[in-house]
Amino acid sequence: MLDGELPRDSGAPNVTRPVFLFGAGATLLGALAWRHEESQLAAIKAAADNRPPTVSVVGFSSAGTRLSLAQVPRIIKSDDEWRAQRGRGVYEIARQGDTEFAFSGDSWDLDDKGFFRCVCCQTALCSSAAKFNSGTGWASFYEPIAAENIETHEDRSYGITRTEVSCRRCDAHLGHVFDDGPPPTGLRHCIKSASLKFFKFS
Repeated sequence: MLDGELPRDSGAPNVTRPVFLFGAGATLLGALAWRHEESQLAAIKAAADNRPPTVSVVGFSSAGTRLSLAQVPRIIKSDDEWRAQRGRGVYEIARQGDTEFAFSGDSWDLDDKGFFRCVCCQTALCSSAAKFNSGTGWASFYEPIAAENIETHEDRSYGITRTEVSCRRCDAHLGHVFDDGPPPTGLRHCIKSASLKFFKFS
């Protein structure tokens, strides 16, 4: 007997099209409600640290073309969430401000043409067009891909004063900026490979 000729089990439920459509609709509504709840949670977390729930960042196409400045939700997660999402090594650098050994990252000597996004939230951060070999063993850029996409803060750790660079959207630690870079800016954004994800221009 062919499979199509098997007798129908009279005890099996008969799923009709209306029942299927109702189930699919309920699933979609549930997903939308979850996304809304997630954005509300982010707003609550942002309010708790007295910052606006949205930030303005510049988008970039896969070809590296600068798009418009847009308001996007600030990404705020717990330490446990970041650790689970990124893994221990990246978490300690991108979320806890740790460092990586010089000449150990996969971006310090990368010469491919493309741009780098934040490993935590995919915000565009740096372009290969501004990358240079600083001899330090860390990826170095004379400028970010868009000033609107990063933030700088004073860092007094280790008994010295430095300027820390972080992602504007998710606060990921990127590295530090120094004033010993090449023209045209004279700056060296010393960025950790673990905090970046590289994308070739398409």
